Amino acid sequence: MSKYTISIDNGTTGTVAILGPDTPFFDVVPTKKHLMGMAGKVITRIDTEELMTMIFNRVPLHRDVITAYVERPFTGSPMMINTTVLSARAHEAVLIVMERLNVGTQTVDSKEWQKAMLGDVKGSANLKQASKLRGIAMYPQFAKQIKDHGDADGLLMAHYYYHNK
Repeated sequence: MSKYTISIDNGTTGTVAILGPDTPFFDVVPTKKHLMGMAGKVITRIDTEELMTMIFNRVPLHRDVITAYVERPFTGSPMMINTTVLSARAHEAVLIVMERLNVGTQTVDSKEWQKAMLGDVKGSANLKQASKLRGIAMYPQFAKQIKDHGDADGLLMAHYYYHNK
């Protein structure tokens, strides 16, 4: 039996990575715009059908050991309620996709894989830069996607859990 690890750097600006016996996969979380109410507010949501297809086409779901690791939703102060709610909605969408695919899922805190993959780097901007540089060094075939996105969090998370769990 083959082992597959799916990781999702949570949110509508996150990334998806899949590691297994085949070529690794890395891309941004698919999203779509959605019009809310009469005021014309447009929000960005995870495109659950596209995410499900993305995973379904790359992982043989019926016969392998598959685990998905999803970064926990952002929880901020009451002043950041919109960001917290959007993060929770994105997390729920990912969990629903994994449930529909019958893939076991663990919600994880970024500190565990960041410490192992990036060392003692502190601060959001420094972590993002370190993630980008480490991702490009380890997975040069994804250099363009990593540079375009700004970090390799989903890929590094997948690498950590694939090799350590």
